[in-house]
Amino acid sequence: MTQLLRVQNFMVSSDGIGAGPDAEQSLENPFGLPVGPETLFAWAGATASWPNRTDPGGSRGLDDYFTRDFSRNIGAEIMGRNKFGPQRGPWQDHEWQGWWGDEPPFHTPVFVLTHHTRPSITLSDTTFHFVSGEPAAVLAQAREAAQGKDVRLGGGVSTVRQFLDADLVDTLHVAVSPVKLGTGLRLWDSPDDLRDRFHLEVVPSPSGVTHHLFWRK
Repeated sequence: MTQLLRVQNFMVSSDGIGAGPDAEQSLENPFGLPVGPETLFAWAGATASWPNRTDPGGSRGLDDYFTRDFSRNIGAEIMGRNKFGPQRGPWQDHEWQGWWGDEPPFHTPVFVLTHHTRPSITLSDTTFHFVSGEPAAVLAQAREAAQGKDVRLGGGVSTVRQFLDADLVDTLHVAVSPVKLGTGLRLWDSPDDLRDRFHLEVVPSPSGVTHHLFWRK
């Protein structure tokens, strides 16, 4: 059975920006954006299937489908170090264990790309492995850990671009919000940049976001 490398529910602005410049990331501003992250995440947070929902209700329909589909058939995740935390350079200590507390939302092995490795850590049912290497080698590790299921490429922007440049991504779902940010880490200049390798369908949602669905030709 084919194991896909999937980008899911990746969120960018109308000008393709998914995070602020590296220097802007901090504990107080994990995405380094000049606006609150809810500007990009509001569509998912409003759905009935949003995992952090504490009140009843929430929207159904297209946005809810993508929120609900996030974990389907995922056996491992790959993320960049900047998604795991704001630190740079050698690890000064091992106290930082990610943004998510004692119950990370992944529920699978997670492979964190870094030039400065550290011992693996396990929180609840998620184990973080800190690995270096070329994208293909890291993907091979993640596929083995996924035990036949697909691998999710979680981001951030630079990590997704790295795997796209290595031609390893099989499917992408990108939710484009109707806000222009101007500066930051850009996934693309235009979604048409990927049409040489991917089919593309563009589906607008009543929430105001536009879902871009790519799959390899």
